[in-house]
Amino acid sequence: MKKLFALIAVLGMLFITTSNNVVAQSATPASTEVKATSAAPAAVADQEEKAAAQAEGGQSLHSALKQKFIEGGPGFMASILVSLILGLALAIERVVYLNLATSNNKKLLEKIEEALNAGGIEAAKEVCRTTRGPVASIFYQGLDRSHEGLDVVEKTVVAYGGVQAGLLEKGLSWIALFIALGPMLGFLGTVIGMIAAFDAIEVAGDISPTLVAGGIKVALITTVGGLIVAMILQVFYNYCVSKIDSIVNSMEDASISLIDILVKYNTKK
Repeated sequence: MKKLFALIAVLGMLFITTSNNVVAQSATPASTEVKATSAAPAAVADQEEKAAAQAEGGQSLHSALKQKFIEGGPGFMASILVSLILGLALAIERVVYLNLATSNNKKLLEKIEEALNAGGIEAAKEVCRTTRGPVASIFYQGLDRSHEGLDVVEKTVVAYGGVQAGLLEKGLSWIALFIALGPMLGFLGTVIGMIAAFDAIEVAGDISPTLVAGGIKVALITTVGGLIVAMILQVFYNYCVSKIDSIVNSMEDASISLIDILVKYNTKK
């Protein structure tokens, strides 16, 4: 009997152990599913947070500029923006005009010399009439007075060259005005912002960063806006000045060559 009871006890223990293992195995997938289910919303939340962070961090340049424009004060920032727009319009017009005024003077002189040898003064004037640029206009005026002598031709070329140089420089004074006006408007906003900060301190009777920060922020933003306008327009202004110098130098050199061509033509007659 004792052996029978011992055998029954061993079988009972084996049964209990087996059932516990089965329960544990069946519970493991359920817990895994619970963890997976709980992990899914967390992953979705992480993706939403990342998307929100990208949307916030990837704020467009237009939105950032608009925000700073409003913070700097619409009045002063609008005047600075108008200065930039008008200055850029004048600068772009000058750049286009100067590029159209640039011509191949060496090729033009060769055509004029060939026309003089083939058809005389009238043929040379026709070449100048159909050629674009200030150099061709100067040559036309000189050839038109060639019957009065080389001295008159030289004086005509010099005088009309000054007229063409003035046309090339047209509008540069306005660009220079907006270059100076942009920073001055920015500094004016700076002064007014500082005055507003000191007014706030006077009213509060105490100095605190919160009171001063608003006025100083307006001052700095307007100053930055004015300096940016000046830097952009200064680049265009220097380009136009260098282009004008190049065209004027080529005009003077080509005018001397034209006188030499007329001297040779008169000698052959």
